Amino acid sequence: CVKDSLSRLFARCGHVQSVDICDKPEPGEKREKTTSKFFNRKTVKGFQVAYVVFRKPSGVQAAKALSGEGPLLISTESHPVKTGISKWIASYAASVVDPEELKAEVDAYMQDYDKKIAEEEAKAAKEDGVPDEEGWVKVTRKGRKPGLPRTEAANLRVLEREKQKRARKELLNFYAWQHRETKREHIAQLRKKFEEDKQRIALMRAQRKFRPY
Repeated sequence: CVKDSLSRLFARCGHVQSVDICDKPEPGEKREKTTSKFFNRKTVKGFQVAYVVFRKPSGVQAAKALSGEGPLLISTESHPVKTGISKWIASYAASVVDPEELKAEVDAYMQDYDKKIAEEEAKAAKEDGVPDEEGWVKVTRKGRKPGLPRTEAANLRVLEREKQKRARKELLNFYAWQHRETKREHIAQLRKKFEEDKQRIALMRAQRKFRPY
């Protein structure tokens, strides 16, 4: 059930201006959708919603009256709907990408993109330094201090991260060295106290004043 099938089905009610198929009901105005043959393609499972737009209001009234005529057949002898193996073969054939057609679509997209960027840059350059109605001046990248190229900015960020990493490593090394020095001093003090205790015990023994119990 595609757009062409629905357009033929409702053509008996009047001239069909457009058919829009959506995954689910969408309120409001119809949004602009990409019509790329190669990109943003997804397989939809389950039911969908179709919006059929007639050129004249009488087509809507005629479409409402179709409910009393019984079921409407999309697949007819003149326009059969492919099913089974025929549908699989057609789907596979449609999935094969034509390199030339793909290149043409990509080139057209890039031309539109470059044109859009050029228009935005021209608009920004035109508005640069010009106050608006309330007196505010919009500051853009192309002002007195334009932004750095992307590669140079990336290099500066890498250098800054390396600098921070070295500083953190030096700080950790300093803490480790300080810990070793503190431990060494503590051991030296214990040894000094031990020697002083030995000398005091020896002196007390010499004076026969040593009473261990």
